[in-house]
Amino acid sequence: MSPYQAWREQSDLFERYQATQPTKDRRYFKTPFWASFVATPDRGTLFVGLFAVELAKERIAEFVCPLTARIIAAKSVDLYRTRALDSFAAYAGKLLIDWGPGTRSWAQYADRRDKQVVELRRDEAELPYPGHTAFLCQLSQVEALPGGWRAVLANARGVYLLTCPRSREQYVGAAFAQGGFLARWTQHALISGDAIAFRSRNPEDYRASILEVAGSLATDDDIMRMELRWKEKLQSREMGLNRN
Repeated sequence: MSPYQAWREQSDLFERYQATQPTKDRRYFKTPFWASFVATPDRGTLFVGLFAVELAKERIAEFVCPLTARIIAAKSVDLYRTRALDSFAAYAGKLLIDWGPGTRSWAQYADRRDKQVVELRRDEAELPYPGHTAFLCQLSQVEALPGGWRAVLANARGVYLLTCPRSREQYVGAAFAQGGFLARWTQHALISGDAIAFRSRNPEDYRASILEVAGSLATDDDIMRMELRWKEKLQSREMGLNRN
């Protein structure tokens, strides 16, 4: 589960998650207030609240991360008491900013880095699905997509593309079983795919997009022929991870 999904669906889980921060970054977090932001499925930076903060305990014992279920090593994390403030609460879920070029600097000092406001929405609402041709998502974030997006993807079948910008690899696949694109990508993310060439890859490295959507009357054989055409067009056997 992503921080965005936790904030939307289980706010208590989100606050438990943000209350634990790396000891090595205490210089960032041992402050009176935190302005919290989460990454949206379309790569925006969304404001979700202003919190009063107090360091509660240093170097806490080993625990399981509430979002990732990973075991966090003992003495590597500090625990904070956080309390959501009414100040700026009206902007939570509505204000998007440009995080700036330091995308890897996920903790920053507010008084040193001004942020440009990108959008101020009238209402807090789920982002509209961008359409099949414009859809792009990190494979590891499929489970964190908004509910409406997941429903659309679960009811669509066809041919998709997975790409890795780091290794410049690509994989063409077909979704024709129950659950559509959503079920297929979830399978890839959980077991690194059923293709032998995928087994050693990290799903966080891959981005998913849709090449072609099958019509409602298309058979599994029709979709398989579509998949073969795209493998030929993109040469994903010669320059990718497809092996058949």
